[in-house]
Amino acid sequence: MTISAKGRYGVKAMLDLALYSYENGVSAKSIAERQSIPEKYLEQILSVLRRAGLIGSIRGPSGGYFLTMPPEFITVGRILRTVEGDLAPVKCVKQNKKGEGCKRADMCITKYVWAMVRDGVNQVTDSITLKDLAEAYKNEVLAGYMYYI
Repeated sequence: MTISAKGRYGVKAMLDLALYSYENGVSAKSIAERQSIPEKYLEQILSVLRRAGLIGSIRGPSGGYFLTMPPEFITVGRILRTVEGDLAPVKCVKQNKKGEGCKRADMCITKYVWAMVRDGVNQVTDSITLKDLAEAYKNEVLAGYMYYI
């Protein structure tokens, strides 16, 4: 199973908002620059996240995007499912499937493997919050930028 660029960029954008939107909205341009995401592609992802209610936006020169809830209530799993859809490795074990069943489902033993993979991915991604990522970023990445005189 591979998380697409859309999913990775969605998580990076949400992390950026968790880090920088505490007082004001953050522009798509500033997120794109900090996270090395093409701005037009980022705007499409932000639109999906906004429609899902994970972020809000304010128009105007001092506007931008912001989280609609505290980062401890937003999981990586929720972001990925919003942007990517179901995290199942194969169609036959999708949780929100609509008529996508397999003709051999009654006699397929491997569907149990794929369901376990799906459940494991969901469990891990649902256990990591934006707050966890923001704290790790501050402790591991920003700590490396200490200047000594």
